[in-house]
Amino acid sequence: MIERELTVTNQLGLHARATARLVQLLSGYGCSATLAAKGREVNAKSIMGVMLLAAGRGTKVLLRVDGEDEQACADAVAALFERGFDENP
Repeated sequence: MIERELTVTNQLGLHARATARLVQLLSGYGCSATLAAKGREVNAKSIMGVMLLAAGRGTKVLLRVDGEDEQACADAVAALFERGFDENP
Protein backbone atom coordinates (compact mmCIF):
# COMPACT_ATOMS: atom_id res chain seq x y z
CA MET A 1 0.00 0.00 0.00
CA ILE A 2 1.17 3.50 -0.86
CA GLU A 3 0.02 6.66 0.92
CA ARG A 4 0.64 10.18 -0.34
CA GLU A 5 -0.49 13.50 1.01
CA LEU A 6 -1.63 15.76 -1.82
CA THR A 7 -2.80 19.36 -1.85
CA VAL A 8 -5.71 20.55 -3.96
CA THR A 9 -4.24 23.44 -5.96
CA ASN A 10 -6.82 24.26 -8.61
CA GLN A 11 -8.99 27.34 -8.08
CA LEU A 12 -12.33 25.56 -7.65
CA GLY A 13 -11.12 22.54 -5.67
CA LEU A 14 -12.52 19.08 -6.27
CA HIS A 15 -15.60 20.22 -8.16
CA ALA A 16 -17.44 18.08 -10.71
CA ARG A 17 -15.02 18.47 -13.63
CA ALA A 18 -11.88 17.91 -11.56
CA THR A 19 -13.47 14.94 -9.81
CA ALA A 20 -14.50 13.43 -13.15
CA ARG A 21 -10.90 13.74 -14.39
CA LEU A 22 -9.61 12.04 -11.26
CA VAL A 23 -12.12 9.18 -11.46
CA GLN A 24 -11.47 8.72 -15.18
CA LEU A 25 -7.73 8.50 -14.52
CA LEU A 26 -8.20 6.03 -11.68
CA SER A 27 -10.51 3.82 -13.73
CA GLY A 28 -7.50 2.83 -15.84
CA TYR A 29 -5.79 1.19 -12.87
CA GLY A 30 -6.61 -2.12 -11.21
CA CYS A 31 -5.59 -1.11 -7.71
CA SER A 32 -8.00 0.16 -5.09
CA ALA A 33 -7.84 3.87 -4.27
CA THR A 34 -9.22 5.96 -1.45
CA LEU A 35 -9.04 9.65 -0.56
CA ALA A 36 -9.27 10.92 3.00
CA ALA A 37 -9.86 14.49 4.13
CA LYS A 38 -11.71 16.31 6.90
CA GLY A 39 -12.25 13.10 8.84
CA ARG A 40 -13.82 11.23 5.90
CA GLU A 41 -12.44 8.48 3.73
CA VAL A 42 -14.07 7.70 0.38
CA ASN A 43 -13.59 5.45 -2.62
CA ALA A 44 -11.55 7.63 -4.98
CA LYS A 45 -13.06 5.83 -7.99
CA SER A 46 -16.52 7.15 -7.08
CA ILE A 47 -17.51 10.60 -8.34
CA MET A 48 -20.11 10.99 -5.60
CA GLY A 49 -17.69 9.85 -2.94
CA VAL A 50 -14.99 12.32 -3.95
CA MET A 51 -17.54 15.14 -4.25
CA LEU A 52 -18.65 14.43 -0.66
CA LEU A 53 -15.19 15.43 0.56
CA ALA A 54 -15.98 19.03 -0.45
CA ALA A 55 -12.24 19.62 -0.79
CA GLY A 56 -11.59 23.22 -1.72
CA ARG A 57 -8.36 24.84 -2.81
CA GLY A 58 -5.60 24.27 -0.27
CA THR A 59 -7.20 21.17 1.25
CA LYS A 60 -4.75 18.39 2.04
CA VAL A 61 -6.00 14.94 1.10
CA LEU A 62 -4.46 11.55 1.78
CA LEU A 63 -4.37 9.20 -1.20
CA ARG A 64 -4.14 5.48 -0.45
CA VAL A 65 -3.63 3.01 -3.28
CA ASP A 66 -3.23 -0.73 -2.92
CA GLY A 67 -2.76 -3.32 -5.63
CA GLU A 68 -0.68 -4.51 -8.53
CA ASP A 69 -0.15 -1.13 -10.24
CA GLU A 70 -0.20 1.07 -7.14
CA GLN A 71 3.07 2.90 -7.85
CA ALA A 72 2.07 3.97 -11.35
CA CYS A 73 -1.37 4.97 -10.07
CA ALA A 74 0.00 7.04 -7.18
CA ASP A 75 2.43 8.80 -9.51
CA ALA A 76 -0.29 9.60 -12.06
CA VAL A 77 -2.68 10.96 -9.41
CA ALA A 78 0.07 13.05 -7.81
CA ALA A 79 0.92 14.53 -11.21
CA LEU A 80 -2.75 15.36 -11.84
CA PHE A 81 -2.98 17.19 -8.50
CA GLU A 82 0.33 19.01 -9.16
CA ARG A 83 -0.97 20.22 -12.54
CA GLY A 84 -4.09 21.58 -10.88
CA PHE A 85 -6.23 19.16 -12.89
CA ASP A 86 -5.04 21.11 -15.97
CA GLU A 87 -7.33 23.99 -14.97
CA ASN A 88 -4.95 26.64 -13.61
CA PRO A 89 -3.87 29.31 -16.06
